[in-house]
Amino acid sequence: MARRTDDTSAGTGDDDATNEQTDTKTRRTVPVGATVTKVRTLAAQAIWAVCVVAALVLAVAALCIALKANPANGLVTFFVDTADKLDFGVFSRGKDGVAHFKGHTHAAQTKNALINWGLAAVVWLVGGRIVERIVRP
Repeated sequence: MARRTDDTSAGTGDDDATNEQTDTKTRRTVPVGATVTKVRTLAAQAIWAVCVVAALVLAVAALCIALKANPANGLVTFFVDTADKLDFGVFSRGKDGVAHFKGHTHAAQTKNALINWGLAAVVWLVGGRIVERIVRP
C-alpha cells in the first residue's frame, strides 16, 4: 500500500509543480534572449535590404543614363534624382565625382554615371554588409 501511496503522490503534481517552476524561470529568461536575437537579426536584415535597394537604384540610374532614357519620364527622373542623393556627393556625375570624363557628349556622361554610381553602389553594398555583420548576433 505504501508503494501505491508513492505512486499517487507522484501523480498529484508535486514533481510537476517543481517542473513548472523551472519551466516558468526558463520561459522568462529564454524569450528575452531569443527576442533580442530576433530583433538584432531583423534589424540586420533591414539594414542589408536598404543598402541593396540603394545600390539597385544607383545601378538603374546609371543604366538609364547609358541607354539614353527619356529624361522627361517620371520614373527615369525619380531614379536619377534619387541616385544623385545616394552618391554621397563623392561619387557625383559632375566635376566633383571620383572619376570625371570631360565633355558633354553622351559617351562622357555615360562613363561618369557608370563609374561614379557603380563605385557608390559598391560602397553601399560593402558598407551594408559590414554594418549587417556587426548588428547580427
